Amino acid sequence: MVCLVVAFHFYRRRHLIDDTPTSKTQGVFIGLSELKGTAESETPLESYLAAARCVWYSYRVEEHYVRTSVDAKGRPTTHSGWESVEKGSKSVPVFLKDDTGVIRVLPGGAEVHGQEVFKKEVKRDDPLYYGKGPDRSISGSTHRRRFIEEAIPLHTGIYVIGQARVRTDAVAAEIAASKGSLFIVSVHPEKQHSDIFRVWYWLWLGIGLVAAMVGAGVYFSQTAVFASIVVPVVFAAFIYGLAAFIGWVWTAYNSLVNLRARVRQGFSQIDVELKRRADLIPNLVAAVEGYRAHESGLQQLAAELRNQQTLTMDTRDGELKGLAARLSIVAEKYPDLKASQSFLALQTSLSETEQRLALARDYYNSIATFYRTRLEIFPDGVLGRLLGFKPMALLEAATFERAPVEVNLAE
Repeated sequence: MVCLVVAFHFYRRRHLIDDTPTSKTQGVFIGLSELKGTAESETPLESYLAAARCVWYSYRVEEHYVRTSVDAKGRPTTHSGWESVEKGSKSVPVFLKDDTGVIRVLPGGAEVHGQEVFKKEVKRDDPLYYGKGPDRSISGSTHRRRFIEEAIPLHTGIYVIGQARVRTDAVAAEIAASKGSLFIVSVHPEKQHSDIFRVWYWLWLGIGLVAAMVGAGVYFSQTAVFASIVVPVVFAAFIYGLAAFIGWVWTAYNSLVNLRARVRQGFSQIDVELKRRADLIPNLVAAVEGYRAHESGLQQLAAELRNQQTLTMDTRDGELKGLAARLSIVAEKYPDLKASQSFLALQTSLSETEQRLALARDYYNSIATFYRTRLEIFPDGVLGRLLGFKPMALLEAATFERAPVEVNLAE
């Protein structure tokens, strides 16, 4: 059973990677997100050993030893190996860049996989020996050291999967560590990570099967309950296979439940922003009507504002439209209105809210599309239909714009 638990741990991690659609940076919102792009930075690092410009590096210094020990019977035993004598790592916020923009990634707490940028073995007469290593020696040292460094060089292609959240300093998303959630920042492609988890899954599943069959064979060969150990061995394999099948059904079901929950989470984020926008509209209507009630253009805008105030994700009786652009046009037409500080504050709040709406809509449509696809493939689709999972509709919305995130990336 321990082998099954470990096997399905890797199965769940692989499924999580395979189940998460790759988003563009402009399609990321709250929740688990997967992205591919290049590693950029406003303030890149210089790695400790290779002096490479990078966004993350990790190094270690190992020293070779030969030691002799004496066992309980007084016999000497000589063994050798490498012992770590120094290590360190450093990172800066990473801006993952793709063809639609950039998104900030905070690598603290992530499982980081870099590429090897430095590896050298030296003796004590080499300047590197003490120049980048400690000035002390270990027991049994042969005075040989090896220096190894991995890094994510600037402009290198990276794969990221982790929890997205809204930044506190801008109306934009960022990827950061979240307790209990998968978080990988890697120079290796998605498929490589998925394949590694798949190999570990089948390896532990196979070890468990062999252990179950061998255990049954050994136990019943000593008890003489059966004339042949074939029957208990086959029975043990059958029980193990049944347990593995139940584990697969349970894991696949939980995967669909989690995916559906992420769709609903995206749905709820849209509802939150719609309600926030609805709270702004009465003050905007008052500001517009109080300026020049007789102007037909302002009356039309006020009517549009009132109509949009009643729309939520639960009661969508009209078309969901962005209002910030329309409001900006009217403000340009009436300079006195634009000069009002209260109106400008309301306009800014509306613009930021609709930018969040654009984030939420893009995330919802992306994850809802992937959920629909999962329900159409075999065997997940069959299991999903049997258990009552149904696809969820996509959201159509017009004239919502996402503001670009201003960053000064290093060349």
